[in-house]
Amino acid sequence: MIAEKVATSCRVVERSNAGPIPPRMGALVAMVVMALMACSPQGTGDLVVWNTMRPEGRAILDSLLTEFGAACGVRCSQIYYEPEELRSNYQIASLGGSGPDLVYGPGDQVGPFSEMELVATLESLLPPQFLEGFTPEGLVWRKGHLYQISDQIGNHLHLVYNRALVPEPPQDTDTMIEIARRLTRDEDGDGRMDYYGLAWNFEEPFFFVPFLGGFGGWVMDEAARPTLDTPATVDAFQFMYDLKFTHRVLPPESDYDTADALFKEGRAAMIINGPWSWASYLNKGIDMGLALIPKVNATGLWATPMVSTLGYSVNVNLRGPRLQLVLQLLQYLTSDDAQRAYARTMRTIPSRPAVLEDPVLAADALIGMSAAQAKVGRPMPVDPELRAVWDALRPNYQSVLNGTKSPAQAARDSQADALKAIAEMNQ
Repeated sequence: MIAEKVATSCRVVERSNAGPIPPRMGALVAMVVMALMACSPQGTGDLVVWNTMRPEGRAILDSLLTEFGAACGVRCSQIYYEPEELRSNYQIASLGGSGPDLVYGPGDQVGPFSEMELVATLESLLPPQFLEGFTPEGLVWRKGHLYQISDQIGNHLHLVYNRALVPEPPQDTDTMIEIARRLTRDEDGDGRMDYYGLAWNFEEPFFFVPFLGGFGGWVMDEAARPTLDTPATVDAFQFMYDLKFTHRVLPPESDYDTADALFKEGRAAMIINGPWSWASYLNKGIDMGLALIPKVNATGLWATPMVSTLGYSVNVNLRGPRLQLVLQLLQYLTSDDAQRAYARTMRTIPSRPAVLEDPVLAADALIGMSAAQAKVGRPMPVDPELRAVWDALRPNYQSVLNGTKSPAQAARDSQADALKAIAEMNQ
């Protein structure tokens, strides 16, 4: 039981203060908690976690925070933000000496947070035996320091398909287009499509990157220099344009919520989305299949989604007993039992190899396919320059899909905008 593990992790600081014991803990566990309840030091106050989790993940986090708080006699809560909102709010709050105790999100936020010295270096704060329990990918390092402990590997995109509409998923882009064209139709004859073969979030370039890789390009080189004004970027932008305007298989407008709703309603046969979405699709009763994002026929290369971690960083402003308690919470939230809870519900890839040995997870076809997709993806850079690349790509990617900028112009502008933003960032 997860709650029973809290007792052994709450062993830190200065005084004993036994909080309420969860009723389902046996007498022996309760005795251990009473003996080790140094995890609720005086004056620590409430603990807060900011996160970017989808609703299913937040429900699990709520349960974990409740159990930890009950065992340690402290109130734990969470606040959800969209990724960009979390970044900006955290930067403002932590620079002012406040903010959450833990901040949860994708690995690329380590770049700007560490560069601005907003998150703590963890290698000397956590027990070596605890760190040894993670895969190398599960620990996010930058410039020789450990800044994030992940609870899952991946956070990458896949092709998700409705088996009722697509019995066999496409293996290449030509087949994907053929299936999508057949399933995109105007059902009521009003001149507007009611069903689409394919949908995804047009707002964020993160969803464009798999095809950029499939055409042989990438966002930056190993020295963190943007690589956007290339034939590969032009070809990938052109492919996006053709899907919408030539093949007409995409919705006219589509942010994340629109694409997600279309798939849940059975009005999009395929969607490009990540593991955070699967539980909601399964709960909706969709006979969901998972496949690799197709190979690009023009190059023979698989689409390459960015593969990253999702995990926790510690606010650099923490000191003393509060820091020690937060480190215990961090270890608890990334423990075997916590990761098992997420993996079984959300089909995520755990960052602790021991959890993958769980028979239920080892036999899970969705987790297996997610691991296969990760193998043909590419690691997400954690350099702060990636933020400039995203900000440069976003309006240009949207301009291509709005039909207001040519692919070649969008590629040139993306590179110029990224270089300008990086120069300003380094001033």
